[in-house]
Amino acid sequence: MLRLAKKKHPDIVFHRGDMVSFKLKKHFDAITCLFSAIGHLKTKRKLGVAVRNMSRHLKPGGVLIVEPWITPQQWRKGSVHANFVDQPELKVARMNISKISGRLSVLDMHHLVATPNRVEHFVERLELGLFTHDEYLDAFRTARLDVEFDSDGLMGRGLYLGTRPLETEL
Repeated sequence: MLRLAKKKHPDIVFHRGDMVSFKLKKHFDAITCLFSAIGHLKTKRKLGVAVRNMSRHLKPGGVLIVEPWITPQQWRKGSVHANFVDQPELKVARMNISKISGRLSVLDMHHLVATPNRVEHFVERLELGLFTHDEYLDAFRTARLDVEFDSDGLMGRGLYLGTRPLETEL
């Protein structure tokens, strides 16, 4: 994906890294972590490390915006999900049953993809950490961010908004 992005946008500087350990020699007014990507961290420890790392890249007064994954209280083991694409030359079905393993949500996403040439089936496993509301708040506060929670957010999962105090040094 990075290679494709560079090809499509040759004037933009791209960096490869992850939210736990990236190090840029820049500070930003805003950092976003959306579409529940934070759930890929899997553990409370990594959640805290990632929020601290992102907060270190904020300017004083800057904001960190995190869209959470589903909380343990919201997760419904055994619920059935499906998404479909129905276009003339492309049919896609993605289905899964929600599972749980400790504090991980487990999604074995079964994909059927049909084109005029063939039908493919593949399975993609997603394991996402189930963090409580208090664990998110603790991660932001430990990173010395003033935190607010917008319960609606972008897609109904809420948003955590952490602001770096103005008096902090870079």
